[in-house]
Amino acid sequence: MTATRGTAIRGTAIRGTWTLDDRADATCPAAPVREVTFEVPPGTAALTVRLTYDRSAGVLDLGCSGPGGFRGWSGGARSEYTIAPAWATPGYLPGEVEPGLWHVLIGLHRVPLGGLPYEITFIRHGRPPAVPRDHPSRCPRAPRAPHREAAAARRGLPGLGGLRWLAGDLHAHTTHSDGALGVYELACVAAERGLDFLAVTDHNTISHHAELPAAAALAGIVLIPGQEITTDLGHANAFGDIGWIDFRRPPGEWAKAVQERGGILSINHPVAADCAWRHPMDTRPRTAEVWHSSWWDRTWGAPLAWGQTWADDLVVVGGGDYHTPEEGHPPGAPATWVLAHAADDRAAGPDAVLEALAEGRTAVSASPGGPLLLRHGEDFLVVDGDGLVLWGPETRRVIRGDRVRLAARPGIHRLETPSNEVMALCG
Repeated sequence: MTATRGTAIRGTAIRGTWTLDDRADATCPAAPVREVTFEVPPGTAALTVRLTYDRSAGVLDLGCSGPGGFRGWSGGARSEYTIAPAWATPGYLPGEVEPGLWHVLIGLHRVPLGGLPYEITFIRHGRPPAVPRDHPSRCPRAPRAPHREAAAARRGLPGLGGLRWLAGDLHAHTTHSDGALGVYELACVAAERGLDFLAVTDHNTISHHAELPAAAALAGIVLIPGQEITTDLGHANAFGDIGWIDFRRPPGEWAKAVQERGGILSINHPVAADCAWRHPMDTRPRTAEVWHSSWWDRTWGAPLAWGQTWADDLVVVGGGDYHTPEEGHPPGAPATWVLAHAADDRAAGPDAVLEALAEGRTAVSASPGGPLLLRHGEDFLVVDGDGLVLWGPETRRVIRGDRVRLAARPGIHRLETPSNEVMALCG
């Protein structure tokens, strides 16, 4: 049996087999998500859903929607979730469990030719279960001493009127999707790296947004609310406190929703293996994560070539895509710099960072302490670039000295080593 959209399930469990036909026949082929519908009776205080299948044979993603809409997504990172009025499994939104029809969202990410048997178990709680010991809400947190200096002060970067340079990372994950650290722990790691801001962009969920203000205050860093819209044909970051963006819809609808809600949409790692961007779009977002941590050989010109064809007014950003310490690339590798409105080096908030991003005042470096190429007013400011080569439209110049000002020219420019390894970018 294959469970399909609209089938009401009243029992405690359902078994079936997902097939390649189910995957191919999904409403949105780029996000092949099917629904298993079940009924929640009145008086249900909390709900647990458990998915079982042979993980060596395929990959099924997991999510949830209720009568009122989206309630969470954990992709392939979890096999069960609980939703209760006061708490929920990371990736899911706490709140009342309304009676009526609910839907288990099953993403058919990898299904073998012979099909993938599964079982879904539904547990309806008469009273809310206790909060698990390892739940983020029970983890001890203490204020962290702020860094002595903001990134601009450490690098000796001048302000520009009421604008100041801030260093950050626009792509990171927590336990709300497939990351290893909670929001607060991740914020502390980023702050220790000397970053001024960090965008937390868990996959297809916004459950982490509620934790950002407190974690930012305790860790001493600006945290930007985000969502990585994740599909089989590419990923994009939606920045801003704009609510959930439905990844099952076409990307043109993402872009419209993000714009209408005052956010920013950025194409992620556009040439990164099976996560490369392959969605057609009538209107292209001008912001793109041209420099991603997967660009390990920066003599390879594909990301720059993609950027040249994507948009004439491209806004370049970087993303470390941090998940776990074991991956070896901490937040800020690469680092995105924004020229933001701030009264002093520590006064900028999420809105100032997003405004700078929207207006294209960005640059990217290999790390917070790496060589910098900044568009600073009418000039290029090159910091710690002695011996590198400045490349751009109709520009090729060897940099002599650790702090150099040059007349700026239009277009994307970069600093390269003599062997053509990219060390810094600016728009």
